[in-house]
Amino acid sequence: MESSTQYQQAIAVINEVKKAVTGKDGCICKAFAAILAGGHILIEDVPGVGKTTLAIAFSRVMGLENHRVQFTPDVMPADILGFSMYQRETGDFIYHPGTIMCNLFLADEINRTSPKTQSALLEVMEEGKVTVDGVSHAVPEPFIVMATQNPKGSAGTQLLPESQLDRFMICMSMGYPDLESEIAIARGKSAAKGAAKLHPVLDAAGLSELQSAVENIFVHDGVFAYVAQLVKGTRENGCIELGISPRGTIACVRMARAWAFLHGRSYVLPEDAAEIFTDIGKHRIVLNTRARVAHVTEEAVLQELLGSIKQPASYMGKVSEKEKRRG
Repeated sequence: MESSTQYQQAIAVINEVKKAVTGKDGCICKAFAAILAGGHILIEDVPGVGKTTLAIAFSRVMGLENHRVQFTPDVMPADILGFSMYQRETGDFIYHPGTIMCNLFLADEINRTSPKTQSALLEVMEEGKVTVDGVSHAVPEPFIVMATQNPKGSAGTQLLPESQLDRFMICMSMGYPDLESEIAIARGKSAAKGAAKLHPVLDAAGLSELQSAVENIFVHDGVFAYVAQLVKGTRENGCIELGISPRGTIACVRMARAWAFLHGRSYVLPEDAAEIFTDIGKHRIVLNTRARVAHVTEEAVLQELLGSIKQPASYMGKVSEKEKRRG
């Protein structure tokens, strides 16, 4: 399949999702970039801003089988992974799949379930397979997890530790809609009704082809070095106690490739890495006590870091757009 056709398919997916999720074009593009990069998505926001609608819209537009679980303290790992049951007729234990066996799994309020259930889900995200009674079962391909958690009213909940947050490629917030979008929502032009009217423009095989195309996007050595400098900067910053891990470095490069693809390019510019760096980094860093007391946010620290590291000349010696404007 030609790259131009693949690009048009990707844009068609975004345009179709926009019919259901009003006024959140940036969130849609970044969520789709994470999907194209083969990553999982964590959405932290207050209830009612469209987190679930976004996940359902993507599953319908891409023709993916989707399952949704509303996490509560009594949800058990077997509810997610499945279980084996003895069959008298054959004398064998038969595996009964859990809700995780789908293409797109929506984990609503992931912080409201037990650490044991959280760990079971996150292990599948990392390994790409379910292990029950010592037998492994591969999850369908492609496999995407979109998890949500409400940062407010978190008393009695189980927050994900940093080692588990690292499994998500990006962490994003949708935020409240602007005035025009709010009016459109009030008129009934968004949310559940809009998602129900969406039409598939892709299927699972087509998505896998797009993911393969993203993997082939060219990255110049200068861009690799720029990403490494950004990551290194988080480990040496005076406000950060725990910096971005090597897994975060890989996530940044993969997301930058997807971001370049969605902008119709076959190569990555330093701007691509800079634009998605906050989304892949804010849930991977831990601020120190001094920064927390001063009410400094992760986003502010990462933005300051981006401003302190000069972007290199990019693909095939061309100067980046930011450097052109400076010059």
